[in-house]
Amino acid sequence: MIAFSSDKYLTPEEYLELEKTSEIRHAYIDGEIYAMASGTQTHNILCLNLAVLLRRYLKDSICQTFMADMKVQLQDQRKFFYPDLIVSCDGNKNFNLNCANSPTVIFEVLSPSTEGFDRGDKFKFYRSLPSLEEYILVSSNQYSVDCFRRSENDFWVLQSYQGLDAMLHLKSLNIEVSLTDIYETIVFENSSEVTG
Repeated sequence: MIAFSSDKYLTPEEYLELEKTSEIRHAYIDGEIYAMASGTQTHNILCLNLAVLLRRYLKDSICQTFMADMKVQLQDQRKFFYPDLIVSCDGNKNFNLNCANSPTVIFEVLSPSTEGFDRGDKFKFYRSLPSLEEYILVSSNQYSVDCFRRSENDFWVLQSYQGLDAMLHLKSLNIEVSLTDIYETIVFENSSEVTG
């Protein structure tokens, strides 16, 4: 969640140096930094559920799952973001890196304060990553997941998954994930559906 902006211009190198010692994570957009606010319990549970599921499904593949503290650096090196989860299948085993430069799938758990940015400008920025095949938006107030999938000619197609009976198909990873598993232990007040 973007909480506030700094009024001081930073070079990408200065930003990366600041992030090494900062107790607060920051997004970086064209010289400005934006402090990231902490998430809710629902947000945290959704991220954890997804990370556990992805690690389990991808344990025998070259793909690695990263969460929270791993940045994505865009090609122009003028933008850095901290997605909620990243799956990278580039085979890079340098575990000292703090940036995923070739994400295959990016997950963002939506909140009311960030949903517009996640669906709008952030998605526009992420689309510039040639390696990105799917962009997944997970609702934090209903059982709903949107998958934007790259198709021919860099055309992005939206597929929505609604309700606990739905199965999220991650074509780039060749896996299907149940929304029941994604939303495990989460019950929304206005829902008659119940998770395990």
